Parts: sequence; structure tokens; C-alpha cells
Amino acid sequence: MNNSVIYALDFDGVICDSAVETAITGWKAAGSLWCDMPKAVPQAMIDRFRLIRPNIETGYEAILAMRLLYLEETIESIDSGYDDKIEALLKDAQVTVDDLKKLFGETRDAWIANDLADWVNMNPLFAGVATKLRKLGQQCPWYVITTKQERFVKQILKANAIELADERIFGLDRNMSKVEILKGLSKIHPNETIYFVEDRLPTLLNVLKNADLASVKPIFALWGYNTAEDKALAVQIALTLQQLDGFLEL
Repeated sequence: MNNSVIYALDFDGVICDSAVETAITGWKAAGSLWCDMPKAVPQAMIDRFRLIRPNIETGYEAILAMRLLYLEETIESIDSGYDDKIEALLKDAQVTVDDLKKLFGETRDAWIANDLADWVNMNPLFAGVATKLRKLGQQCPWYVITTKQERFVKQILKANAIELADERIFGLDRNMSKVEILKGLSKIHPNETIYFVEDRLPTLLNVLKNADLASVKPIFALWGYNTAEDKALAVQIALTLQQLDGFLEL
């Protein structure tokens, strides 16, 4: 591999299988808004959360998703009316998106302060990814582009002995879309191809339709949080699909 290639990697669903931790944090945070929710999250709720995880773009939405599951909304009803349902919950709780982002981050911070080892354990990397990233750092530049707050990305990478400079982690703190971040990287690396590995199809579609991102090659991470419908559509539009084994072999 040579330096004419750059990798931009999503975090949750590409590097880290964070669904369990996200569900638990979402449940804990929801409990501070709706006092009828039990303190401990039932395992069944975590299992069901995995099924609706592809709907979630940013972590704070897990607060609303776990509330919907507690209210016994079906997976099908959440999938079909997700945006309307989370808007209704925002009004019900009389909170803003910024309020939820703050609450979600603070709930994670409290968990980390109380039991860092447990929190890290609930954020396992996908099999083989840690070794892959350590090798990748020796072969070419790579970045993390995520909607996760950067301090949490840094904690997980550090716990897995993966070195990545702070300036190569683009998270929620930047208040930039992934398209905007990729445009910036294209300017930093004007003569290089940027492989953008992402598990969320709508994000990849935004990249494909942007004329300024011709140097970015979107790769759909099939091992992440996406649906059978997403995979079928990706095939139809001839998007590059990749299994985890394929990513590890690059």
C-alpha cells in the first residue's frame, strides 16, 4: 500500500461494535427524563435495540429509541415512523437535541468515571480490526469520521493500544457533517484517493451525489448497522460492498 491512498473510517459499526453500550447509555439517560423506567435495562431491550440501531445516526437518539422500546413500540412501527416518533418524544420531554447530546455525553462520562473497564468492555472492536488499524497506521494515513464525541473515540482506541493523532479524529464536537469533513480532507490530500468506509447507507448516498467528492470512494461496510433493504439498494446502485474479511485483507 502506498501514500496515494487515504482511509476515512466511520467508528460505530465499522471499528467498534458499540450497540450494547449505546443501548445501556440510552436507557440510563432516558431514565432521568422519564421516571417510570426501571434503573436496570432488560436484556430483551438491548437485543431489540440492535434491530432498530440502523435508524440511529447520532448516539443521543438512543435515549429516544430506548424510550420507544420501553413503550412497547414494535420494531416495524419504529422503522416506518422513526422521525415522527422521536420528534413527538422531544416534545413530550420538553427537551432539545442539544439537551440530549449533553445528557448522553454526561451519562457516558459518569459510567466511565465509575467503571472504565466495564465501559470499555461494552465497546468491543470488531474481530481483527485492532490489528488491522495498527498495521494501517504504518502503511498510509487514516482518519476517523464519526458522529460520536471525540473523547469517547480516544478512550476506546487507547484501550485497544491503537495510536491515532487527535487531529485525525473528526467527531460530533466539530459540528460538521461527514460530507463537509470529507471535503476538507480532499483539500488536504488533493492528489490521493480517499476510501470512506461507512455502514450507514444514507451517509454514503450523500457522498455519491456530491460533485466535490470525486476523489472519495465510498465503501459500504456490510458488517455494521444496516438492513437487508439497505444492502439490496446498495447492490442496485452498484456501490462497493465489503465484508469484514475483505476490509481486514486490504
